Amino acid sequence: MADTATPNVIRRADYAPPAFLIDTVALEFDLIPERTVVRNTMRVRRNPDASHAANLELMGEQLEFVGAAIDGAPFAHAHAHEHGLTLDNVPDHFELTLTSLCNPAENTTLSGLYVSGGNFFTQCEAEGFRRITYFLDRPDVMATYTVTLRASKADYPVLLSNGNLLEQGDLPDGRHFARWEDPFRKPSYLFALVAGKLVALEERVKSGSGKEKLLQVWVEPHDLDKTRHAMDSLINSIRWDESRFGLELDLDRFMIVAVSDFNMGAMENKGLNIFNTKYVLANPETATDTDFANIEAVVGHEYFHNWTGNRVTCRDWFQLSLKEGLTVFRDQEFSADMAGGATDEASRATKRIEDVRVLRQMQFAEDAGPMAHPVRPESYVEINNFYTMTVYEKGSEVVRMYQTLFGRDGFRKGMDLYFKRHDGQAVTCDDFRHALADANGRDLAQFERWYSQAGTPRVSVRTAYDTAQQRYSVTLTQGYGDAAPAARETQKGPLLIPFAIGLIGKEGHDLPLQLDGETRPSDATTRVLEFTQTEQTFTFVNVAQEPLPSLLRNFSAPVVVEYDYSPDELAFLLAHDSDPFNRWEAGQRLATRELLTLAGRAATGVPLQLDDSVVAAFARVLTDETLSPSFRELALMLPSEAYLAEQMAESNPAAVHAARQFVRKRLANALRKDWLAVYEKHRTPGAYEATPEASGHRALKNLALSYLAELDDPSEAVRLASAQYDAANNMTDRSAALSALLNAAAANGGSIEAQQALEDFYRRFEKEPLVIDKWFALQATQRGSAQRPVIEIVRKLMAHPAFNLKNPNRARSLIFSFCAANPAQFHAEDGSGYAFWADQVIALDAINPQVAARLARSLELWRRFTPTLRDGMRAALEKVASQVKSRDVREIVEKALA
Repeated sequence: MADTATPNVIRRADYAPPAFLIDTVALEFDLIPERTVVRNTMRVRRNPDASHAANLELMGEQLEFVGAAIDGAPFAHAHAHEHGLTLDNVPDHFELTLTSLCNPAENTTLSGLYVSGGNFFTQCEAEGFRRITYFLDRPDVMATYTVTLRASKADYPVLLSNGNLLEQGDLPDGRHFARWEDPFRKPSYLFALVAGKLVALEERVKSGSGKEKLLQVWVEPHDLDKTRHAMDSLINSIRWDESRFGLELDLDRFMIVAVSDFNMGAMENKGLNIFNTKYVLANPETATDTDFANIEAVVGHEYFHNWTGNRVTCRDWFQLSLKEGLTVFRDQEFSADMAGGATDEASRATKRIEDVRVLRQMQFAEDAGPMAHPVRPESYVEINNFYTMTVYEKGSEVVRMYQTLFGRDGFRKGMDLYFKRHDGQAVTCDDFRHALADANGRDLAQFERWYSQAGTPRVSVRTAYDTAQQRYSVTLTQGYGDAAPAARETQKGPLLIPFAIGLIGKEGHDLPLQLDGETRPSDATTRVLEFTQTEQTFTFVNVAQEPLPSLLRNFSAPVVVEYDYSPDELAFLLAHDSDPFNRWEAGQRLATRELLTLAGRAATGVPLQLDDSVVAAFARVLTDETLSPSFRELALMLPSEAYLAEQMAESNPAAVHAARQFVRKRLANALRKDWLAVYEKHRTPGAYEATPEASGHRALKNLALSYLAELDDPSEAVRLASAQYDAANNMTDRSAALSALLNAAAANGGSIEAQQALEDFYRRFEKEPLVIDKWFALQATQRGSAQRPVIEIVRKLMAHPAFNLKNPNRARSLIFSFCAANPAQFHAEDGSGYAFWADQVIALDAINPQVAARLARSLELWRRFTPTLRDGMRAALEKVASQVKSRDVREIVEKALA
């Protein structure tokens, strides 16, 4: 698995079409864990649109070459090497048959064909197919596939691959076979096979055109009772894509398979989606509300890829956001529609807030670091490192801006044209942009910069009100501020920014919006300004009173808005803004401003004080029963420590933690009676329901419990949490109670109740791997104390019999949770967290470089921290750089240190 060769930089500008094309692929597998035989027969021809090449160069890794034949005759001029197979002087059209061996049992990278829990699985995106057979493993080589699987019937009774089942039957010596055909052309990264002891929940549905479809969710037998929600999510996804975009399921069957060893969330292989168990398995006793929501979103995401990724795929990996950004947008819209339909903006806003929180905390940080890159990267060393927040989350925001500019109907017209032009093709981000532009009669040349410029744009806002003329001018200026070097290097000019704005009068109501030159006010109270210049002024007329601007409503573009609201103005917006997102945003700005001030004081040892107006603003939200519980939960949740540290000129996690804990404790004590009242009012007795409404009540109730655990005397919270833990009939309430007990214990030197609950939790769920992941994560993210630092708990848990570094979910639950989600403990001044991080990155690099590279990114922003922390992080990075061997990790640490 080591790759000690000097990494080659792959550049978008160097793209060239393949010298050969492959029209059909017939694969035969004799599945034996230590020695699987793969026979690959392809129809190959020269590409008329490419330069002539005498030799055919195929990619291959970790394969044992057995033999080659062209048009049925043995071919002696085939040379296997470390990175593939070279065939000399091949004809223009030919049938090529290759035989090779691989060892799935020893494939701990979980890329290619591997064994997990005694079953066979594949993961081929981005470049895993070359670990299965020699091939032109690139997305612009599309072929139709037939696949024959042969294996022991007792050990592997279920044999699955892409497409439709043609035939199956028994063979001599206790073996059997299955033959599958995928009638749609696809790139090799969408290939999949599964073989093992699995059972399925099945459902038959009719598509919009009346065709019957077989849906299957395949799992290990003991997990069958946890598949209903995934099946319902799949059915909802199919129905939604038909109604929203007119896209039907195109195969006779659609299969989901769950596997516990998986590097990512899920994979959209044509007709055979392979999922991490985390995004399939759920019942009330084992899965939280968040798990239920995530399963719905991820099932939707992978199903929507059937059209946006499979039927139309990306020409090369630089275009990854063509499928991922677009499909994230689609799954976000699906989840929002499931929560609130097309018209319930308050319910839809909850989903929008959650998505933007992730974007700001993670993607904005990525934009400010050494891995900053455009939505369409210009170069990479290891493509696995570019499955990033920028490609996915910022990419989805770029797609959302098309809908903001053109509306739902205009966006649908663009999507229809995109499929009409490009169905069955491998295309580019520019092709998508052209389809949206042409369908709506617009020139979107300037919009291309969203794909090619790195960094987070900043929009500064100045306003002026002319009382006599009743004119209100809004001047917008765009730039990047102190952006990362990668951002500065890619800037090519001003962006087209759809900037949504509303004006609020003194009574708290939206004012009519009429721009200078218009004959009458708009019917809408939100206006999308097309901001295209470095500086641009928009003037509203007939504005009867000086308004308060509501800026970037619904987060209409992925930018940072700079406007100097006073605390009173933010409190006013929090109370009155009709845009739910901006109402939440006002509260977050108010809290962020106060928290950063307090963090500055904490860093210098100055006593901390919280202004009563902040407490009053939170109290108004807490007690406002006109607001939905889910919205109140989000509005009352303080900005995360990681996000706050990012806003500091010099990140100081300890000071941020001190400030945030001070505010939580102050809000807990000042609003104790209100928290108790909310806790009681929002209980959800009776049978568990995974509905948005019930989830909102649980979320607000459990947030109240978490605040009560901060009380100077937490005995009441401990009593409530213990009772909730014992009585819980669902994992949401049980895990929230355990978290509250752990945090109350941390603040008070430990408690018997917390330890007893931890031990009980493990005994109850030791046979449920996903629940034990939660058990590890809760302990890794607990607050800890000087007397009991969390790193000591984490090190002890590393030796627990249930911990397994080779399982990505388990590694993420303990190691990643500590390093990425417990900043105050991870960034201890003694550097113990960094030494631990270095050891784990090195250990994972030898097992699974993809997982190791994701952990390696925990320190990429090291230059932004205080000097003592910087020194510790640099030493850890240098240690990793000197010992790791994979391209995946080397690219991360070398960019961080450069």
